[in-house]
Amino acid sequence: MGMAGMMGGMRSLFQDPSVVKQKVKPGTAKRMLRFALPYAGLLAFFLFIVVLDAVIGIANPLIYRHIINNGILKGNTSLIIRFALLAGVLGLADSALGIGQSYLSATIGSRVVLALRTKLFEHVQQMPLAFFTRVQTGALVSRLNTDVTGAQNAFTDILSNVVGNSVILILILGAMFALSWQMTLAALILVPAFIFPARYWGRKLQAIMRESYNLTAAMSSLMVERFNVAGAHVAKLFGRPQDESKEFGVKAGRVSDISVKTMLYGRLFFTAMMLMATFATVLAYGWGGVLAVHHRLDIGTVVAFVSYLARLYGTLTGLSNIQVSVMTALVSFERVFEVLDLPPMIQDSPNAVSIPSGPTSIVFDRVSFRYPTPAEVSLASLESIAEPQKTSSQTVLRDISFVVEPGQLVALVGPSGAGKTTITHLVARLYDVQEGSVSINGIDVRKAKIQSVHQRVGTVMQEAHLFHDTIRANLLYAKPNASEIELTEALRAAQILPLVTLLPSGLDTLVGERGYRFSGGEKQRLAIARLLLKAPEIVILDEATAHLDSESEAAIQQAFEIALRGRTSIVIAHRLSTILRADQILVVNEGRIVERGTHAQLLERGGLYAELYRRQFAQPEEEKAVGSRQ
Repeated sequence: MGMAGMMGGMRSLFQDPSVVKQKVKPGTAKRMLRFALPYAGLLAFFLFIVVLDAVIGIANPLIYRHIINNGILKGNTSLIIRFALLAGVLGLADSALGIGQSYLSATIGSRVVLALRTKLFEHVQQMPLAFFTRVQTGALVSRLNTDVTGAQNAFTDILSNVVGNSVILILILGAMFALSWQMTLAALILVPAFIFPARYWGRKLQAIMRESYNLTAAMSSLMVERFNVAGAHVAKLFGRPQDESKEFGVKAGRVSDISVKTMLYGRLFFTAMMLMATFATVLAYGWGGVLAVHHRLDIGTVVAFVSYLARLYGTLTGLSNIQVSVMTALVSFERVFEVLDLPPMIQDSPNAVSIPSGPTSIVFDRVSFRYPTPAEVSLASLESIAEPQKTSSQTVLRDISFVVEPGQLVALVGPSGAGKTTITHLVARLYDVQEGSVSINGIDVRKAKIQSVHQRVGTVMQEAHLFHDTIRANLLYAKPNASEIELTEALRAAQILPLVTLLPSGLDTLVGERGYRFSGGEKQRLAIARLLLKAPEIVILDEATAHLDSESEAAIQQAFEIALRGRTSIVIAHRLSTILRADQILVVNEGRIVERGTHAQLLERGGLYAELYRRQFAQPEEEKAVGSRQ
């Protein structure tokens, strides 16, 4: 156990010592311990096992001493057998307690991290849409995975290494001083000669391992970019397979080379430690043997002392990096707390009320809006920038006012970038306005419960997003308790039931990443089916701009009509048929409503709408008419 314990204690040497130079916020340690507080009972039991295991570990060398001095040297066979059996039993107990220590430290660490990871996930879910438009997804996922796992490893290391080694060190030194205080002082003088080489090779390995992580990350990034659906699509159309393979070969080759280097340095590290341990053992046997020859020390004491010596160096080596272990834990926890401390911009007000179900109206009253700055919604460390932008962003909506009565259809028309999508985002309270108000049934959405707003509003965007799961799972996302009949009726109303029926796995067909196994029109009809299951009072619809074949377009139009029927609707219109059915058309340009009215009224005025109509709608309609005559 001595050598195994020594090498186990050296695990902390592989941690990055530069972490101690980082400053953590005051109170981080208290917050970290607060997560462990619910497991105080397990922690107390863990400490009891640590002490008991340490006592057993200290007892065995003393038993060996007794066997040699009073059994072997005096020819007492029965004593040898009895104490050998006792040593074996204690060895089994030591092994069992060691497993128990590992289990408890891992369990406590895992439970602490489970609570931390769950809380972080729940917090991120509450963040506004602006947060997700700013942060790098990989950096955010890293906080949930890498940083949280790092916190777990460091926390477990503190429990098993720091706490355990501290108890063992006290007991070992006490036993060694009791056996021979002169040899103990000499052993302590040799400690720096053991620890400093360990620290030196440890730093070498840290640098190599950091380089290995970077090279592996670069290789992984290349694979992720090329192997997701969108990246594979671009690579197929524009990529150069031979150059891609060559680039990957270079990156993979570097990873392979650094792996060999890591193995070599690891072996050198282990060899250096073994040599230092051997040197200390030789010195102890040499000096102790001379003392034994001169009857100043008995042979059993020399053997027991050497056994303690191996454990002593392993314990001290582990404790030598205690500052790194603690700081690694604190920094890992702080990086997680950094996200947890970022308050969601959109939250329920103290006296928030629910929006009642039933016929629903929408009122925009002199609304002006700008998108939040990165400093308001994000963290620089999640955007891979030095510091977040703090200057105010440009106002994108100015003095927007209109009313949508229950059951009415309002069409938003305007050039790209005019602010149409932003208006629809404000209805669902994905953002909060800076001036004016957005009301649903007379209730300012800022004073309504967020969940009730989202329950009343359903959205189908141009690029319908489907999760990489089955059709069934994507539909049940809107209504988890929906029956088979409800799913079928929703698909029928969305004009896609025949297609789903023909699929070999039916509703259990995987849609693929972002739904790439289906066409754009099919994805949008599946999104409409999902919306119909939700059955919201308000429908926000962004019609697809892509040209579809006549059959797909007819199916989508029919699905739209069913989805909009009897509901208060705001549609970003790209089809003339939708515009003609609208109760009111709002023409948006440069963040303002510049025209409003019906199709006929706006054409008669000859303004921006008439120009957009001639450019976008009149020509396609004329082409259709010519095609039908031919």
